Amino acid sequence: MPTFKTVTLGCKVNQYETAYVRQGLIQLGYREAERTEPADLYLINTCTVTATGDHKSRKAIRQAAKENPAARIVVMGCYATRAADEVVAMPGVTDVLTDKRDLPALLQRLGLADPARGLHSSGSRHRVYVKVQDGCRMACSYCIIPHVRPVLISRPIEDVVDEVRALVGCGHREIVLTGIHLGHYGVDLDGQAPRPDLASLVRAVSGLDDLDRPMRVRISSLEAAEVTPELLEVMAARPERICPHLHLSMQSGSDAVLRRMQRRQTADEFVEQCRQAQRMLDQPALTTDAIVGFPGETEADFEATCRVVEAVGFSKVHVFPFSPRQGTPAAEMPDQVPVPIRHARAARLAEVAAPCRTAYARSLVGRRLQVLVESPVAARPGRVVGTSDRYLPVELPGNSDLLGQLVSVTITDVLADDTLDGRP
Repeated sequence: MPTFKTVTLGCKVNQYETAYVRQGLIQLGYREAERTEPADLYLINTCTVTATGDHKSRKAIRQAAKENPAARIVVMGCYATRAADEVVAMPGVTDVLTDKRDLPALLQRLGLADPARGLHSSGSRHRVYVKVQDGCRMACSYCIIPHVRPVLISRPIEDVVDEVRALVGCGHREIVLTGIHLGHYGVDLDGQAPRPDLASLVRAVSGLDDLDRPMRVRISSLEAAEVTPELLEVMAARPERICPHLHLSMQSGSDAVLRRMQRRQTADEFVEQCRQAQRMLDQPALTTDAIVGFPGETEADFEATCRVVEAVGFSKVHVFPFSPRQGTPAAEMPDQVPVPIRHARAARLAEVAAPCRTAYARSLVGRRLQVLVESPVAARPGRVVGTSDRYLPVELPGNSDLLGQLVSVTITDVLADDTLDGRP
């Protein structure tokens, strides 16, 4: 039986696309190789968001070629699209996929006559990503992705619904709707009347009430401007089915920096979108991204970002020191902030964000939350841990019988690292 290994770098969309190819390989009779076992085929799904992503992608390719010089090495992903000539010249590379629309054709070349239109299962994971959209036409000055995934493609709602049915039937309990620019869902479907949008997609997926197993839906990263009143109404109507959690990309709390980033909203507009979500949803978890040390960012600009984080009260802030991406306008901007200052600001913003996360966690004490139980707590026998609908981890008493189950839990305390303590 031939064997394969996969390496996935980057975003949730890459994880979905790797899972799709993995599914096809298993249909073809491949077996996933053990960690220390050389494989006959390697699938390397690359990332190019940062120079580090490029480096990790090249390293993964070299490691595969070293592990089995005779193996077939298939390279896909954004780095493969951006630098196909570099990739094809690397030792051992046999296939370079520069367009993710060609995934079914790749499986056909490998021998699968009729590739599936989506995922039927995604291994043993209880949470599974479902890609509903591809492509981005934004012009953020720091981002290379619109150059490597410029074509907008939205999957028909009925295809997504069919895929969700199959995944829930295989035991997956949380469906995470994801895309390269999820808020663009439906923009390319102008020929349909009414044109589908994210709200109508979420309504359709969350409305699968004839399923014989429980499930919930989580929405992946969005631009705040794309969180429409219609989407919030859909979320508010089905809190038991749609996780009250939104990841809204902020990037900066300074209007001057936002203009140089070529972002669409001012800081005040972003905060108001967050307030609207907090008004319409029941104690939602709001998470975000922030880039610090962007070219020209002053101390006052950085302090403005800190103020926005405190004003919104995010339950988590993913902080990134600015990393220039060759080929983007930001990489060539004057007034580049010295690297030590970038990292110092990242550490300071993390310090500002930490009490916000703790305060949000403490606000949930006494509430009942829906928890997807995912693993035992190694250091505490008789305890399991999972992810709440509001995305904070929850510990509770239990054993392996609870793994993969959605459990209603009363939150009793906040433990270290803002993990919630609860009881069924």
